[in-house]
Parts: sequence; structure tokens; C-alpha cells
Amino acid sequence: MDTAVNEKIEGYVNGHKVVLFMKGTKDFPQCGFSGRAVQILQNLGVDFQDVNVLEDNSVREGIKEYADWPTIPQLYIDGEFVGGSDLMLEMYQNGELETMLK
Repeated sequence: MDTAVNEKIEGYVNGHKVVLFMKGTKDFPQCGFSGRAVQILQNLGVDFQDVNVLEDNSVREGIKEYADWPTIPQLYIDGEFVGGSDLMLEMYQNGELETMLK
């Protein structure tokens, strides 16, 4: 991955407690999985930074390499990769996600 792209991604990940790399924005998700991820975070009352990967193809491809995770959305909490929408849903349902966000 390009160093500039890596630094940009790290800036997002380390610059905010909760970051969601997604397709679209939290106000206008552009895929069902991103929409579900936003709903989960909003249901928990979490303030989070959204990063629209559709605006920058280098970030869209780079984030997959950064986490070694092939899909978007991707959730980061306190600089750590948590998972995509399926893992978020599972963690939301079992209470683990809420615990991580406290």
C-alpha cells in the first residue's frame, strides 16, 4: 500500500475513538451493509466518524489491505479493527459491542 494512503487511513483510525469506513455517509449510506452498521451504532447512541470510501478509491482499496479484511464497512474502536457489519450485528446482539464502546 502507498505510504500516503496508509498515513491517511491511520489518521482516521487513530484520530477518532470510533470510525466506520463505509460506502456513503452516516446520513446517506449507499449499501445495505453500511446502512446496517450505521443503524447499530446509532441504536447504541455512539458518536462516530464516517469515512466514505466511494470518495477515494485509494482509501477504498487501502482499507481492505490495512485490516486484511476484504469487505466494507469496517469498524474501528480505539484504533483497533473490530469487524464488518455481520460481526457488528453479532456483537450488538450479544452486548459485546456496547461493552467495547463504554
